[in-house]
Amino acid sequence: MTKKCFQMAVILLLSFTSIQAQDKKAKDLLNEVTAKIKSYDNIVIDFKYSLNNAKENINQDSKGNVTMKGNQYVLNFMGVTKIFDGQKTYTIVPEDEEVTVSKVNEKDDAAITPSKMLTFFNSGYKYNMDIVQNVKGRKIQYIKLAPTSTKDQRKEILLGIDVQTKHIYNLIETGKNGTKTTLTVNSFKTNQPLSKNQFTFVASKYPKYYINKLD
Repeated sequence: MTKKCFQMAVILLLSFTSIQAQDKKAKDLLNEVTAKIKSYDNIVIDFKYSLNNAKENINQDSKGNVTMKGNQYVLNFMGVTKIFDGQKTYTIVPEDEEVTVSKVNEKDDAAITPSKMLTFFNSGYKYNMDIVQNVKGRKIQYIKLAPTSTKDQRKEILLGIDVQTKHIYNLIETGKNGTKTTLTVNSFKTNQPLSKNQFTFVASKYPKYYINKLD
C-alpha cells in the first residue's frame, strides 16, 4: 500500500468513526426524548401546522391541540375532533353533522396516531445530528431523519428537540414532490387534571348527528 493510499484509508476510517459517533449521539438524544415522553401520565399540546409547496403555490397554516394519555387521545384539528378510546376512533365533523366510528389496530405500524408522533423515530429511519438553533433563548438541536423505505414519499425529516427539556419543539418534513410541512409545538403541558370521561365518546352530545359505523 502506497503512503498516499494509506493516508486516504486513515481519513476514510476517521470519517466513518466520526459519523458513527454522531449517529450514537443522535440515538442517545432520541432515547432521552422517548424516556421523557413515557414518564408522563398525560400530555396536552397546542400546535401550529404549516404546509408549503412553492411549485404548486400552496401555503396553508392551521392550529390544533391534542390531549394524550397512553394510546388514548382527543385531537382537535381543522374543525374536526377525533377521539380514540383505546379501541375505536370517533371522528366528529360538525360541518357535516356526522360521526364516523372505526376500529384501529394500534399494533399496525402504518397506523398514524398522535401518541406515535412523539416516538415515531424509533424505527424505520437513519439519523444523524444536524444544526443547533437558538429560538427565543431555547437551544434547539435538530436531528435529520431519512426514511429507510424506498416507498416512503418523504425525502427527509428534521426533528427539533429542546436540549434542556428533551421535548420536541418542531418537526419539518420535506416530501419527494417538494412539499414541506412543519408542525411547531406552541405549548407542551404534562400531567394535567383530566376528566374521567376525557376519552369517552358521548353520543347524547350529538343528537342530530348521523353515526356512520365502518366496522
